[in-house]
Amino acid sequence: MSYLVGHWSAGHRGRQALRAIIEHPDLELAGVVVGDHREEGLDAAELAGTGRPTGVLATADPGPLLALRPHAVSHTAAGSDRVVDDLCRILKSGAGVVTDALTSMIHPASADQAVVRRLRAACATGGSACLSAGPGPMTDMLPLLLSGASLHLDGIKITEVMCHGRGDEVREFGFGGPIGHRPPVVRRGVPTLMWGSMIRLIADQLAIPLDDFEETYELCPAPESFDTPAGRIGKGTTAGLRFQVSGLHRGRPVITVEHVARLREDLAPHWPAPPFGEPGGYRVEIAGEPPWRLDVAGPGAADPSVPGTLATALRLVNALPAVAEARPGLHTPLTLPPLTGRRRLRRATR
Repeated sequence: MSYLVGHWSAGHRGRQALRAIIEHPDLELAGVVVGDHREEGLDAAELAGTGRPTGVLATADPGPLLALRPHAVSHTAAGSDRVVDDLCRILKSGAGVVTDALTSMIHPASADQAVVRRLRAACATGGSACLSAGPGPMTDMLPLLLSGASLHLDGIKITEVMCHGRGDEVREFGFGGPIGHRPPVVRRGVPTLMWGSMIRLIADQLAIPLDDFEETYELCPAPESFDTPAGRIGKGTTAGLRFQVSGLHRGRPVITVEHVARLREDLAPHWPAPPFGEPGGYRVEIAGEPPWRLDVAGPGAADPSVPGTLATALRLVNALPAVAEARPGLHTPLTLPPLTGRRRLRRATR
């Protein structure tokens, strides 16, 4: 079956999602909504960086898209103060939504219940489904699947290791700043805001009641001055960041998400390294009986932004058919059929 879909936002992750929609054999792009006036009037192919024009032009007005009654809309407009309003508008129109803009809605039971009620009411009005998806299967489905081969569980740890270098990442992670300065991404409460809902989702599936969250971080200084795509990093300034957020059960960490960020692969060699010699990747560790460890190498090493955003973008797009067919209401990846790369097999070329 072919699905008529829309796309909302054309930021970095949005462009990745837009390309995936254009190249999906079961998806027909109906419209693109953008927030940057400089992108208005551009063909979707130009925004996505693909070759052949689609004839679908970006617009700031979502009305024409919603008037076409798409089956579902991919929404990546994070950071907007109109996120909930926009999502409700889409849902009320009858279109399903997949979004990464509301991190808390990964686990609706612990999210702001006023927002939950608004979204549920919009779903009921439009007969539509809404999925707020996390970063990717490495941080929810893979740990849960691996836990199914356990006799006893003592804890789960999910580690993401990346080599960063874009300007926005440098600022967020405090790279190039004083080694004693606390970077924005680890200010008190921010890691829990980013990862807490995903930890709660896993805990619910494993019937683990959580008491609280714990956050820790450490910094690595640059051993000498060096240049990055985002500018020069001075000797002794921050060049690496490792932080963790843990869900606690009876005061003990039981589900932990860890992020290791470096500006160079050789920094902080005592920290977790990416698997298989790649610049980025994930590790899922199950402590218990028996213990398990799963390593996943990250893709797109030439562009340090790819591993952290591509998995999210592709997961959203590949979820569009499932959301279009889902019962009305709020969903998680655990309430939908498996989100797979169905129909993504590339045709052989001669």
